[in-house]
Amino acid sequence: MRKLFILCLILFLHLFAKDINSQYTLSVDGNILAMMVSDGKIYASTDSSIVEIFDITTKKLEKVIKFDKIKDFLGSISDTRIFSIDKDGDRLLFVSQGEEGFSRAYLHYQNKNHLIFDKKDKLPIVKAKFISKDKIILALLSSRVLLYDLKNKKFIYDKQISQSKFSDFALSQDRSKMVLSDESGRATLLDTKSGKIIKTFDGQNLDNVYQVDYKNHTIAVASKDRRCGIYKENGSMAYYKTADFMVYSVGLSENGKLCAYPSDFANNITVFDVDSKSNLYRLVGDKSTISNIIFVGNKSIFTSSKNKIKFWKLEN
Repeated sequence: MRKLFILCLILFLHLFAKDINSQYTLSVDGNILAMMVSDGKIYASTDSSIVEIFDITTKKLEKVIKFDKIKDFLGSISDTRIFSIDKDGDRLLFVSQGEEGFSRAYLHYQNKNHLIFDKKDKLPIVKAKFISKDKIILALLSSRVLLYDLKNKKFIYDKQISQSKFSDFALSQDRSKMVLSDESGRATLLDTKSGKIIKTFDGQNLDNVYQVDYKNHTIAVASKDRRCGIYKENGSMAYYKTADFMVYSVGLSENGKLCAYPSDFANNITVFDVDSKSNLYRLVGDKSTISNIIFVGNKSIFTSSKNKIKFWKLEN
């Protein structure tokens, strides 16, 4: 009888989670494409040629960074989409939509955008991150990964990682490794300094990946096949959690013990324990598709959907 009770309790914990409402909402001028939280600020890039920066303490808009509009294939002037954000010290790194199918990359410092790459470089960059003060890593649509030396203005390596279309990448906390995903559903672990493949993870996501996260040796993968895949870097664990709808976003807590993903048609977000697989919380009340989930520490979460940023606090 005792064993049956424990089994029923475990099943209950797996199926049910405590509902939590957001504590506040911020509005952004444009649909949010990428988001970053760093040093008490929220950075939100949009499809309307701007990045908005909010102060977390005051919850007020602190700064707007504007980007040049672009000429599309028909010759019309349109807003540029800013795909990627990163930060190193007082410098910001951005990737935006460029002209003729290529991208622009900028360093932003001293209140100015400094162009690094544009259409003349013929690079369809999707995402870029600092791995050190003077080096940035770029991922192209074709799943090529390039390491660029900002100081000497030259590429250190150019690696073709996959034959499938690139989806997303995430860096380890020390930026020495990265996990890259593509439309095949695979996740590939790379050494950022050399570009060498360390390990490939597959079997849990079988369709196009939308996002990945990588914290404390845990990898989380969000994909089109309605799965949130989990892998331990050492191979000790691999499984997936299901959703009622395509999983567009995923986020891991700083210690890698909690994972959050949109789990149903109503855009509710399930937060579960990675090791036990138990559902702990459900973040409820968002009405639009979730595009970003970012933990700050292990108990606070920022999410974005359309032009809204929401803040959630998990209970102790």
